[in-house]
Amino acid sequence: MIQKGVIVILFFVLLGNPVSVMAQTEPEDIAMATDEYQDAFYESLKQKGIENYDKAIASLDKCVKLKPNDAVAYFELGKNYLSLKDYRNAQDSFEKATQLDPKNKWYWLGIYDVSYETKNYPLAIETIHKIISFDEEYKDDLISLYMITNQFDKALVTINEMNDKFGKSEDRDRYKLQILSQGKYQNAEISNLIDQIKKNPKEESNYVNLIFLYSKAEETDKALDVAKQLAKAVPDSEWAQVSMFKVYLDDNQSEKAIKSMNVILSSSKIDSKIKHRTLNEFLIYVNKNPQYAPELEKAIAYFDNDKEIDVAKEVGKFYHSKGQFENAIKYYEKDLKSNSDTDRETNLLLLEAYAQAKQFEPMTKRAMNMIDVYPSQPQFYYYAGLGNNQLKQFKNAKTVLEMGLDYVVDDKTLEANFNIQLGEAYNGLGDAKKKEEYFLKANELLKKKK
Repeated sequence: MIQKGVIVILFFVLLGNPVSVMAQTEPEDIAMATDEYQDAFYESLKQKGIENYDKAIASLDKCVKLKPNDAVAYFELGKNYLSLKDYRNAQDSFEKATQLDPKNKWYWLGIYDVSYETKNYPLAIETIHKIISFDEEYKDDLISLYMITNQFDKALVTINEMNDKFGKSEDRDRYKLQILSQGKYQNAEISNLIDQIKKNPKEESNYVNLIFLYSKAEETDKALDVAKQLAKAVPDSEWAQVSMFKVYLDDNQSEKAIKSMNVILSSSKIDSKIKHRTLNEFLIYVNKNPQYAPELEKAIAYFDNDKEIDVAKEVGKFYHSKGQFENAIKYYEKDLKSNSDTDRETNLLLLEAYAQAKQFEPMTKRAMNMIDVYPSQPQFYYYAGLGNNQLKQFKNAKTVLEMGLDYVVDDKTLEANFNIQLGEAYNGLGDAKKKEEYFLKANELLKKKK
């Protein structure tokens, strides 16, 4: 955000007392030469206060005629013209004020206000350079202007200068992130961060930013070297553990990896994306080293209140994709217990895992319960029918399958499966004719699908 608020303090000297004007006079620190000038100037302030800018300008014109070289009157004219969005006259008035008193930053700020409002960014940049000679903190405005005009190389240099002198700020960090998203500026920032680490080896954030840049450039070895430097320079750094965790996993140092992982997952500094990635890497490791499954369960507990991702469900999907249905069931059940027990997707995944693991009793019970929650979802009727058939409850299977078949629309595979299960139900009930009828229907549907 461009800094445009100008705080002006007005000191009036009444009863004819002499006025002392300092070298850096603020705009309304006014020396009255005559009663007529004073009356006109007071009138301009009064009219400006009630937003009668035209009348304020008329009064200030009198002041200029009385004192043609009075910078304050021109500055006030500029402010009134700016309020009327008469940018040409505003700029002329501010420029006249700077010609009369070039060492007053408030007058230059008037020109800056006009140039910014009119989007005359080259003039705004030129003017800010003059203002910086009075107040270096206005370099933050210069950074904003460089960003607006896509002068990212100059912006990056100025950001680093300001960070070095005044410390980091949220706006500068945001701008730097935007610049560094363009790869061509990353080498310059890498060099800057290396210099910063040499100057201040205990500053953790420089290591972290350098690790991210090397990782983004797929220079993994360099990223790990920096992580090791960080661990040595700041032994209690939580961020150092992010990279050390990967090193330990690759070296099969399980206990050290688990210790690092727990530091990462319990950290309030490390963002959730890094935590999710860490867990995913450990999950892959546990799939090859199942003896560490208890540690995985402890790790998942860190995400119990995670609103972004159902971690237990994602772990269940991972095992599901690997054909490890017993493990998948455990994590689906965990997810349903800690979140919504009626989540449709998780329940369908769980029912499929039950079917693959041949756990027909819990499958049938859950499917029947879900029919009450989702009475028009045919998949739940299917799993209920399949389970009842496997449990030799053929009458129940027939009833529930016939009800669910009415809800199957434009899904030939599911419709064929319903017919197969109805054939099985009638077979169990001893009706061979109906059995063949439904098996034939299923066969025809599967042919159409091909």
